Amino acid sequence: MLKRILGAALIAASLGTISIAGDAKPTDPEIAHIAYTAGQIDVTAAEQALKKSKNAEVIEFAKTMERDHKAVNDQALALVKKLKVTPEDNAISQSLSAQANKELTTLSALDGAAFDKAYVENEVAYHKSVNDALAKVLIPSAQNKELKSLLETGLTLFKQHQMHAEHLASMMK
Repeated sequence: MLKRILGAALIAASLGTISIAGDAKPTDPEIAHIAYTAGQIDVTAAEQALKKSKNAEVIEFAKTMERDHKAVNDQALALVKKLKVTPEDNAISQSLSAQANKELTTLSALDGAAFDKAYVENEVAYHKSVNDALAKVLIPSAQNKELKSLLETGLTLFKQHQMHAEHLASMMK
């Protein structure tokens, strides 16, 4: 559990560094990359859960994460194509990916109920961090109205994911 909290704290710190770098806010191409990366991280985690879990509730949750995050990422790709914007890789995206890879490695060593519990706890912490970053940094920094709208729609959906994960976690204690 402490590892999950530490992982979430690292993700939050990564996302928080955007606003710390002076008054420099992330650009729309950087925001697009960060948002896409965050979504892809959850798709990958869901795919791992679908392979490892035998718990019906966890499997259903993972299917929801995979479906919803893929859909939002598809919308994001369509938007950047429409706007002729190339998402820009950045330190935040790289940090998110590195932390996610560590978490996937940790989860891969677990099985059964231990995996299910760790996966769901990670989903709670991850959604809290990403939702906070969306609300406090990415949405306020977005300049393009369509990008901002997509991020706001994503935040609404991801808050539901967080509540679903919290409910699932409370059932596993």
